[in-house]
Amino acid sequence: MSAAGRRRRETVRNQAAELFEQKIKPLEVARRLRVSPKSAYQWHQLWRDGGVRALASRGPSGSRCRLSPRCLEKLAAYLEEGPAAHGWDQDQVWTGARVATLIGRKFHVSYSVSGATRLMRRLGFTPQVPARRAAERDEQAIAVWKEATWGEVKAPGRPVTASSASRTKPGSPAGRRRAAPGAGGASPRS
Repeated sequence: MSAAGRRRRETVRNQAAELFEQKIKPLEVARRLRVSPKSAYQWHQLWRDGGVRALASRGPSGSRCRLSPRCLEKLAAYLEEGPAAHGWDQDQVWTGARVATLIGRKFHVSYSVSGATRLMRRLGFTPQVPARRAAERDEQAIAVWKEATWGEVKAPGRPVTASSASRTKPGSPAGRRRAAPGAGGASPRS
């Protein structure tokens, strides 16, 4: 949650505490502050048990980062050096798996791939997915095959004629015969 969101939530809780002090019921507090009744009842219980201080935010939820701020700085420096400096010289791409491995090697802390990806984003980096190509790939042979063989193998496309996506309507009106004037529209369809 953003800092602005946390501040708004803190303000709403303070307003709720003021309303509770005025003996206003939780359902009315929920309506006035546009929060769920469940939140208002939980806040009321907290307020009754501990007052306004009980409604104060306890900071962001979730598990805290397992790397110290100093280690995060070092990790950012390692990422700046690039993958080749750390043994991945086949391409210059930081993937979530590589960063998780790097964290394990350098800091002896285990991170999942998704956790390493979130950590990368927090440091201002984006994970990339390397192009999967065979090491034995022969670009010249592929170009020759495309020129010589692909034209023969490729199935011919549909002929260019007026067509319709509908099963019940024929193609465009330009391809139909028109009835003679005065024929009464009783001409057979073809």
